[in-house]
Amino acid sequence: MKKIMLLVLSLLLFSSFMSNNINENEERQKINTVLDDWHKSAAEANAKNYFGALTDDAIFIGTDATENWNKKEFEAFAKPFFDKGKAWDFKPIERHVYISKDQKTAWFDELLDTWMKVCRGSGVMVKVGNDWKIQHYVLSMTVPNDNTNEVIKIKSSIEDTFIQKLKKDK
Repeated sequence: MKKIMLLVLSLLLFSSFMSNNINENEERQKINTVLDDWHKSAAEANAKNYFGALTDDAIFIGTDATENWNKKEFEAFAKPFFDKGKAWDFKPIERHVYISKDQKTAWFDELLDTWMKVCRGSGVMVKVGNDWKIQHYVLSMTVPNDNTNEVIKIKSSIEDTFIQKLKKDK
């Protein structure tokens, strides 16, 4: 009888593990689809779908240090690009997705093939009803370690002033 109980418990645990694993993989696929469609919407200048993938309280942080926008501000910045029929065309080339235990929050990082060469996107997504939405996105240009000093020389004259302003306003 003990062997049967042990077998039943083992099967229940295994079944529970497999169910959670399958569900997490399904959620991960949904998240990948949302992100892939989001990037595609920008390339097709489909503002409705692009901004529809963001939560109402979304934040977008761009590559420039001054680019920290809420959804409304980001839409205003991007509108001229979308109105011209071509926003930006970022193609994911690598992505990692992580999901919280309660499967209501996810975070990710991705490498993108862009006109700026390789960029990194990272962000947070939340479950809204049955849908995943982007709540926070950060776009960064990558800098090869061997070229950091050259990049610093290019940025210094602009960003030294910006740093002083931020310190002063603090």
